[in-house]
Formats: sequence, structure tokens, C-alpha cells
Amino acid sequence: MEEEKRKKLHHCGAQNIPRFTISWCLLLSIFAVPACARAFDYADALTKSLLYFESQRSGRLPYNQRVTWRDHSGLTDGLEQGVDLVGGYYDAGDHVKFGLPMAFTVTMLSWGVTEYRQQIAVAGELEHAMEAIKWGTDYFIKAHTSPNVLWAEVGDGDTDHYCWQRPEDMTTSRQAYKIDKDNPGSDLAGETAAAMAAASMVFKQTNPHYSHLLLHHAQQLFEFGDEYRGKYDASVEEVKSYYASVSGYMDELLWAALWLYKATDKEEYLRYVVDKADSFGGIGWAITEFSWEVKYAGLQVIASKLLAEKKHKEHAHVLEQYRSKAEYYICSCLDKNINGSNVERTPGGLLYVRQWNNMQYVSTAAFLLTVYSDFLQSSSQKLRCHGGMVGHEEILDFAKSQIDYILGSNPMNMSYLVGYGSNYPTRVHHRAASIVSYRESKGFIGCTQGYDYWYSRLKPNPNVLVGALVGGPDLQDDFVDRRSNYMQTEACTYNTAPLVGVLAKLLQLQDQNLDQNPTSPLLASY
Repeated sequence: MEEEKRKKLHHCGAQNIPRFTISWCLLLSIFAVPACARAFDYADALTKSLLYFESQRSGRLPYNQRVTWRDHSGLTDGLEQGVDLVGGYYDAGDHVKFGLPMAFTVTMLSWGVTEYRQQIAVAGELEHAMEAIKWGTDYFIKAHTSPNVLWAEVGDGDTDHYCWQRPEDMTTSRQAYKIDKDNPGSDLAGETAAAMAAASMVFKQTNPHYSHLLLHHAQQLFEFGDEYRGKYDASVEEVKSYYASVSGYMDELLWAALWLYKATDKEEYLRYVVDKADSFGGIGWAITEFSWEVKYAGLQVIASKLLAEKKHKEHAHVLEQYRSKAEYYICSCLDKNINGSNVERTPGGLLYVRQWNNMQYVSTAAFLLTVYSDFLQSSSQKLRCHGGMVGHEEILDFAKSQIDYILGSNPMNMSYLVGYGSNYPTRVHHRAASIVSYRESKGFIGCTQGYDYWYSRLKPNPNVLVGALVGGPDLQDDFVDRRSNYMQTEACTYNTAPLVGVLAKLLQLQDQNLDQNPTSPLLASY
């Protein structure tokens, strides 16, 4: 057991029945349409995906906390350093607050709301989505203590992984680590700037003062990251075994500049994205993944969308090159890059990037595919792949297939979104979920006691981590629901974050189809 803990790196690297199912299933039998299980309740999945972020909260929980098996935790974070770092999110099944994946989580939640605000609102989940974003941005405001100082991490991954404790019982180190001008971290500063710029757009109408505050921090962080360049894992070496910055910081600086342009409409930020497109790899890197670590594909998709606006004509040449790389990514997901690399797929049709926590790449791909499909539809264009032209419907259909796989349309008939459907992982690799709730039993549970009694239990977790998207199946669609199988059963905030926007979009299409064809046997399609 101790050897296993020592070796562990943190990289996290029958369906729910929709409201119309009875009549729908009857019609399926009449029309001989197979698989009633192909209909999914996207509204329920959306609600649950947002609930997950409440399970991951660190700090003093609010009065309206819906996940009642959690309680206050990390209330002295930053105390040793003389700074208030209470709040934010635990990224996965442990209790370290890692700045880079937390910021990417908030960027993706914010992007989902900026793209699909109306759809999320119609589903009745806009307030919850905004609360999830604000829980992160409130923490970033605290962590950005001066223009050139950003607290990067609270807690120590190594000591944390020797402990199996509830966050409410934490006895592990809460050492905090920062970046500054002498110890730079352009990737972390850039991603946090992107998160705050994107979030400022979310709050612009409803809370203009807060929006302005976020924008102020975003601009300072971008300037800090750009002026004092360096990788954050060179300054905060403790993060190297968990969230190393392999791709460097250039993608994050471009990403931050583009989000700042979207938030402010200031030409200087667009000029940065255009002028550094080549030297920073924005139009050079053709990538087949989008993640907390590699932002190029997302950057390229947003840059592509600028082409539809006439005011960007003077930058069309460079933006077209961004679009070419965005299309390489989209085509690779669709298996249509004849002369290039495509993303591998399991026999069941799931995109497969790597063994550890593969679902993070599936949810980000589904999001980018959905956004790009909308872009093509609104601009009456098609996708250009080596394998031919592709319409927006085909792109969205594939994105939907990935979401449906997650929700249960797969060889295991397993929902990988915890709490959704009747068959989902019950032994998620998650300390708080796997130990009796602090609300139920306040008796202290120590590090080794947690490992000896709770970690090794064969029984399901006492608390359901609703809305968590686990790491998912292997290349052969096989999945082992075992707490120690962290490659497959650990969930991360950045897995679930991209689902919010896509689920809202799919719910809208489902509802539109229901309105237009109330007796259609194909209510699961659009």
C-alpha cells in the first residue's frame, strides 16, 4: 500500500428516463426503432454536472450548499504565509488546491456560459453555473495579492497522497506556494487571466462591479505573465509530479490575450494574438488534444470565429491560419485527417487520447466540436478535411455520440457521469466521498485509519459524488469500478466543466425536436 501511494502521480492526469419516455418507448415499439436506452435526459445530466462543483468546494460552505455530506474545510489556508487563501476547489479526489487546473476549470465553465447562456437559463441552471464560476474567481481574487504575485498552490501533493482523510479532518501540510517576478509562471498567470477575463463576460450584465474587478485582475495577470516569462513548474517544483507544464507557457499567453480581447474589445490584445501567432506556436502547432495543459486547439477555435466578423478583415490572413489548425483538430476527432494523425477510438466509438483520465479529453473535444458546429451553421460554411467537406450536422452528431457514450450508450452500459442513470461507478477514487460524512460522524479519522478502513473497503462509497465525470474506460471499452483504480475511477473538475455547455445545447435541440414533432419516435435525435 505504501509503495502504491509513493508511486501515485496526481495527473487525474437502464438510463435516466426523460419526461416523455413512456410514450416514446411505446412509439419505438410501434415503429420498431431499436434501443429505448438511446434517449437521454440531458436536463438531469446538466443539473448533476453543476452539483459536482459543490462537492469539490474548499473553505467555508455557504448557507445554500446542496451537497450536504460536505462541511467546512481548509479554513486556515494561507495563514502561515500571512495571506487569506481560504476557498477555491479541490481539483480531484485529494485536497491540494492546484492553480492551473482550477483556472482552466473556471475558464471552461465561463466559456460554456458565454456560448450557451440562454440554453442554460432555460434549463433553470444559470444561477448554479454562475455560482460555480464565482466560487473559483473569488479565490483567484484572494490569490492575486499584488500585481506581480499569484499564489499557485495550497497543500503538498506528496504528503497529501500519503493520507486518506476527509477534507474536514485534514492534518496534511497546507504549505502555500506562489509565483512572482523572481519566480515566474507565465502559464499559470495566463490561464488565471483567461479565467477571470472569461468570467468577467459572464457577470457583465448581472454584476458589473464584480465583472470590472475580474477584468482588472485579468489584465494585471496577463501583463505579469508576459513581462516575467517562465514556466510555473520551474518556480514551484512541488507541482512537477502532478501538473507539470510540458507544453510551456506560450499557449496560455495567447489564450489569455484572446480572452481579454473578447472581454474588452481592445485592439492591443488582438494584435498580440496576431503578431505572436507564429513565434508562440498558435499557427504552427496542429494538436489533437485540448486540456488543462495544452490550450492551442481552444485558442484556434476562438480565433477562427473572429473571421466571421467584418472588422477583422485586416487580420484575415493570420486568422485563416489559426482556422486551418482548428480544423486539423476537428478533423482529427472526426477521423478525417487522411494525411495526418487522427484521435484513436475505442471499439465502442469513444475518443481515446491516453490511458490516464481519458474522459478529460472527451469532454473538451465534445465542447470544441459543438462550438465549431455552431460557428459553421451560423456562417453557412462547411469544415474542410482531407477526407472531404463536412457539414455542421455531422460534427454535432459526433459530439452528441461522445456525450451519449458518457451517459451510458457504451459496451459496458455504464454511465461515467456519477449519479446519472442506474448504473454508474460507485467506488470513485475520492477521499471525501469514500469516507462516512463528517455531518454524520464527526469523530476524527486519521491518515492511516482512512487507508486501512475506508480506502480498502469493497463496499460502494457512502457518499455519491454526483456529477463527477470519472477517468473512464480503457482502449477496449473496459472499466473496473475499484477505488484503487485511480486511472479510471478518479474524477476531476476539468472533466465535468466542458460538459455544462454541451449538455445545455443538446437539451435545447431535444426540446426543439419535441416541440416540432411531439409524436416522433426519434426524440433522442435532432
